[in-house]
Amino acid sequence: MLIRPAEERDAAACAAIYAPYVRDTTITFEAEPPTPAEMAARIAKASRTHAWLVLEVDEQVAGYAYGVPFKERAAYRWSCEVSVYLELGRRRTGGGRALYEALFARLAERGFRTAVAGMTLPNEPSIGLHRALGFEPVGTYRRIGWKHGAWRDVAWAQRELAPATTEAPAEPH
Repeated sequence: MLIRPAEERDAAACAAIYAPYVRDTTITFEAEPPTPAEMAARIAKASRTHAWLVLEVDEQVAGYAYGVPFKERAAYRWSCEVSVYLELGRRRTGGGRALYEALFARLAERGFRTAVAGMTLPNEPSIGLHRALGFEPVGTYRRIGWKHGAWRDVAWAQRELAPATTEAPAEPH
């Protein structure tokens, strides 16, 4: 396994990994899978301010993880929302953990203090991964999204990327 920063050339592979989650699951609330061009724009945007990493197995992209702004308000600038996606069938192979650990290190290096993750319920594999990586539950939005013919709940969890300080931290970069 190799984990590295995503590049524009990875957009088609990331879009292909993500598409079945969009079409066939409630794990994401997107209705249409993004095109490779849309995915390339997302990779570029996240990489400028936060991070987007890919997992390679046998020189093929098999998963990705990224951090993006949690909220646009200035007070939230040290927090980010994170997500991880693996090719279907790759759960419980260590790829998600490895991607997240590398992502958290990169985000901490850039000055981010807190990571948050939202998980559509039910999704025990994702809940378990986040719990194992130190995320603590902070609440659940009930019936917040409609997908595949039903209202869906989203559980939120957070973890510290760097210790809190009593003075204003340096700006994330």
